[in-house]
Amino acid sequence: MGDSTATRARLLAAATEEFATHGIAGARVDRIAAEAKSNKSLIYSYFGNKDALFDIAFDTRVDTDIENIVFTPDDLPGYAVRLYDMYLDDPTLVRLLTWARLERTPAGPLFDRRPGHDDEKYAMIADAQRTGLLVDDVDAADIWSMLIALAGTWAQAAIIHTADRSEPAAAHDRRRAALAATVGRAFCHSPHPAEAELPRTAVPNLRH
Repeated sequence: MGDSTATRARLLAAATEEFATHGIAGARVDRIAAEAKSNKSLIYSYFGNKDALFDIAFDTRVDTDIENIVFTPDDLPGYAVRLYDMYLDDPTLVRLLTWARLERTPAGPLFDRRPGHDDEKYAMIADAQRTGLLVDDVDAADIWSMLIALAGTWAQAAIIHTADRSEPAAAHDRRRAALAATVGRAFCHSPHPAEAELPRTAVPNLRH
């Protein structure tokens, strides 16, 4: 990795943490440069301005985290569980998503800068609906939105309870089972194996 490439990577990493902690308005290029052990003039040289730097940091994190999890429309419960674990392991991602919603796009599609960002997912869900794997009385885009929201029930932006790795493994296992069963019951025609682990009578008694 050349010097300029390494410097750009350090600046991007420092910017990602700065934006996750302070948001777009609160982020400071001086702190980013200091953390990256670089000159702040290089931020403008490599990225243009602070807003453009946020866009690049945001897109990079989303693409490397979310897009690298294989989407399986034939196993939506399993996909939801993998998202749960991703949120546990990368709280920075959820913070960036939250700041983007608060400061950039308060309504409408979050990825409005990237038209068609979720179109492939919609098409895959629609195909699974046509083949009878998934319910067909809910729009594919709405299934995708609800799937993401359900997987983020205990993520960093959660209202009731935010999960983290310091909690007992049994708590995470319980949530994974509840999540898989709920997604399976809501969207899948065939019962998911997770339902056997979580009887319906147990659902009202689940703690966070």
